[in-house]
Amino acid sequence: MNKLVNFFIIVLVTVNLFYAECALAAEKIKKSETVLLDSYRRNLARLESNSFGLPLYVESYERDEKVHVDVYGIFNDSFSNIYGTLKVPGNWCDIVFLHSNIKACSYDEVAGSWFLNFYLGRKSYQPPEDVTPVITRFRNVDHQGYLDIKLMADVGPYGTRDHRMRFEAIPMEGGKTFAHVSYTYSDSKALRLATKIYFATIGHNKVGFTVTGKDGNGRPVYIGGPRGALERSAVRYYFAIQSFMNTSRYPEESRFNRRISEWHDLTSRFPKQLFDLSKNDYMAIKTREHKNQLTLQRRISLEHK
Repeated sequence: MNKLVNFFIIVLVTVNLFYAECALAAEKIKKSETVLLDSYRRNLARLESNSFGLPLYVESYERDEKVHVDVYGIFNDSFSNIYGTLKVPGNWCDIVFLHSNIKACSYDEVAGSWFLNFYLGRKSYQPPEDVTPVITRFRNVDHQGYLDIKLMADVGPYGTRDHRMRFEAIPMEGGKTFAHVSYTYSDSKALRLATKIYFATIGHNKVGFTVTGKDGNGRPVYIGGPRGALERSAVRYYFAIQSFMNTSRYPEESRFNRRISEWHDLTSRFPKQLFDLSKNDYMAIKTREHKNQLTLQRRISLEHK
């Protein structure tokens, strides 16, 4: 009899712990959703009137060994469309691939978790075997009226660590969606010193979007260094998501060309920050690299058969 009582006590405690964890998770999701809604209200004026000429706003900070950037914007797509499309891990490979420095991307499910491999390289063409993949974990929060996706890599390129890219979205009136892309990473003091030397010499012309002041002619002076670099990268990824969504309505056989064309057009609107390659060069390189990406993914699919 005592064994039976003890069994029911254990079951009861287990059930209570389960529901307590569920309640805490739901509370955390609700808090994140509220924070995103507050961000929309706080940045509404900046979204409506800014130097981008688009409903887009960027802010960043650099503290100790961490660099962080937030990009806020409004998509013309409905939340349901964005929700259904972006919670699919494989779609993120096609999104991040648009970035000039991503030479390929592959995805796979291991022990119930999704992983993406980002093959990072130079702006010019490189096959994936010539670069090192960055293993990235994919996680998404499945909650009605709120989307929260995280891409996390413990080790990044050039000795960086703790890379975290996050995409959040909530529905707006008129069938639009408010979106937030954040990116953060950490580095070492030695790497920070090397980075500062680079941006003070070879990379002194590379700038971000945050205005730090005006020059002698009254023209805006933009943030440089690691903050500027991360702002550029985060905006590139934001435009990649936008390009992916904008071209998803086209027939599958024409999506890729439309997607790389639109991404280049969007980034070319900000030549001081984002211009890297001519459109012909970019599209030619990406067309070659896309074939490599498809080959990588086919190999993974064959391994599971």
